[in-house]
Amino acid sequence: SKAEMGHTCRGTINLATANITVEDSCNFIISNGGAQTYHLKASSEVERQRWVTALELAKAKAVKMLEESDDSGDESVSQTDKTELQNTLRILSSKVEDLSTCNDLIAKHGTALQRSLSELEALRLPPDSTEKIKQVNERATLFRITSNAMINACRDFMLLAQTHGKKWQKSLQQERDQRIRLEETIEQLAKQHNHLERAFRGATVLPASTPGTGGSGKDLCCPAKGDLSDEDDDNNEFFDAPEIFPMPDIMGHKRTGSNISGTSSDISLDEQYKHQVEDTKKEKRTRIPYKPNYSLNLWSIMKNCIGKELSKIPMPVNFNEPLSMLQRLTEDLEYHDLLDRAAQCESSLEQLCYVAAFTVSSYSTTVFRTSKPFNPLLGETFELDRLEENGYRSLCEQVSHHPPAAAHHADSKHGWTLRQEIKITSKFRGKYLSIMPLGTIHCIFHSSGSHYTWKKVTTTVHNIIVGKLWIDQSGEIEIVNHKTGDKCNLKFVPYSYFSRDVARKVTGEVMDPSGKVHFVLLGTWDEKMDCYKVQLGTGDNGAEARPRAHEAEDSRVLLWKRNPLPKYAENMYYFSELALTLNAPENGTAPTDSRRRPDQRLMENGRWDEANAEKQRLEEKQRLSRKRREAEAARATEDGKAGLSDKAVPPRCPPKALTALCPPGTPCDPYKPLWFERKKDPVTQEMAHVYKGGYWESKEKQDWSLCPDIF
Repeated sequence: SKAEMGHTCRGTINLATANITVEDSCNFIISNGGAQTYHLKASSEVERQRWVTALELAKAKAVKMLEESDDSGDESVSQTDKTELQNTLRILSSKVEDLSTCNDLIAKHGTALQRSLSELEALRLPPDSTEKIKQVNERATLFRITSNAMINACRDFMLLAQTHGKKWQKSLQQERDQRIRLEETIEQLAKQHNHLERAFRGATVLPASTPGTGGSGKDLCCPAKGDLSDEDDDNNEFFDAPEIFPMPDIMGHKRTGSNISGTSSDISLDEQYKHQVEDTKKEKRTRIPYKPNYSLNLWSIMKNCIGKELSKIPMPVNFNEPLSMLQRLTEDLEYHDLLDRAAQCESSLEQLCYVAAFTVSSYSTTVFRTSKPFNPLLGETFELDRLEENGYRSLCEQVSHHPPAAAHHADSKHGWTLRQEIKITSKFRGKYLSIMPLGTIHCIFHSSGSHYTWKKVTTTVHNIIVGKLWIDQSGEIEIVNHKTGDKCNLKFVPYSYFSRDVARKVTGEVMDPSGKVHFVLLGTWDEKMDCYKVQLGTGDNGAEARPRAHEAEDSRVLLWKRNPLPKYAENMYYFSELALTLNAPENGTAPTDSRRRPDQRLMENGRWDEANAEKQRLEEKQRLSRKRREAEAARATEDGKAGLSDKAVPPRCPPKALTALCPPGTPCDPYKPLWFERKKDPVTQEMAHVYKGGYWESKEKQDWSLCPDIF
């Protein structure tokens, strides 16, 4: 009943005043702007869109009904208020007239009374009577004055009531009109939003094949699903036809027509793939298959956590992007031109500015990249040969699995070498996840001999449990030139809701060995970095020197600016132009190259269920290999202690080395990387894996006999 609608139960959200917002492909939120909020999840984007459309239409209907009832109610209330106000003013006016009549009568009778009292005073009366008459006369005068004051106050009140009553009535009418206009605007915006979503969905629908053409009118990139009726078309979800890069022959098997449903498109798809593999040799790809909208059942993951170690839980590929950590490490070279320009600098301080800009640029790809890369398998490698195009080539290898560590080496014919070994540690702190890369990055310039080192800052992923994921970088980086003693201190300012500073701000100072500041760096880690030359005046202290306001803009130099993302990057995991090319199939790479990893390739092609199964197979294979090595190492140790000859011990793991590297009572994995060796760095005095050579020579000979079988 209408009475019950006025007293709804707890948890009820009125559709007429509800806010309906879309969070992502499957989730949407309904709230009343107050304490009540519903987070709803549909099984697919199509179902989510149906719900949102139905709710928007129901909301528009509810708003219209409410508006009609409010209009009639407002009119009746407004009319009633107006009538009551007029009646009140009429009564007040009549009362004031009555008071005015009474005032006239009081004045008339008071005058007569005073006249009579004056006549009494003129008579010869006893002295006592004369005094009494004077007192009565004075009281009559006071009564008349008071009556006049009361009448004037009543008249002023009536005037004020009339004036303010008109103002209040006008203000109420303006508020009512403004509310009606606002409701009309909101309803119009809701209709426009719904129309735009429908238009967007309509733009992404594939054109239906015309009668008589069969399946030839369909896009070759989209698998044929047979003829569908109009009703089925309304129930299907459509996306832009993505470019398909199937698994190449180097994966160990060919892609046949059985992998794709339908019959008419299979031959065309395979022929298209052959052309694409040939094209990847000539030009770099600019697109990958769009990210599918697959729902994820969190309970299917959480139930696997019961009674298991966190490192042993198989995480599905739904949280990943189709790149490995080795490829993400290689993305640091996206702005390699900064090191090319640094190699040409004659001044070591100017060179340090470009090295600092290169350090900041490595974080520019992390702004929207909230998905995690694949954890590399032990012995997995990734090469990037851009010697002809950009003058450098790079090699990464997973050198350790517990703890996970990757070694990276890059050489450039423009006169620089970059190497690093990064170990990733993370801490889950409830609402956010802190990722702390451990390890030192080295950059050596050949002509000057300058050797720079620095470490990475902490990456924080926020809203792990609830809300939209977003990433922030925070901490300080000290870049040191070990040849000259120059230093650069970079500060990554953490995001603060209450701060007035620009988000993702980075500041820095370039100093000589004495501590004098020569350059000031300012910018953001996701957009650009500027450099300002410090002008030292007379009496200025070098450590406190800053660019003056009138000189700052004149000395500003743009060191680095982020490249724009490719078109439709939001559908391709927000990959940059370089990231889109990293997983493209290439012939001649090592059997351990990340491009040949089958679960990663299946995920890129949108076959996530198969990718999850393949990922579990690879991880189980890696665990068995590790147990086998540990068992062999244990046997070798026992044989060494029993006094057996050295021939019974594997040559790569002598007993003395095993006892030196492995703590007592713990299983020892005697694995040694293939292309990197662990040695003490002469500059930092740290133990690190350094490239020992041989990879590019093996590639030239196509001799991969030393590579293990990890896939």
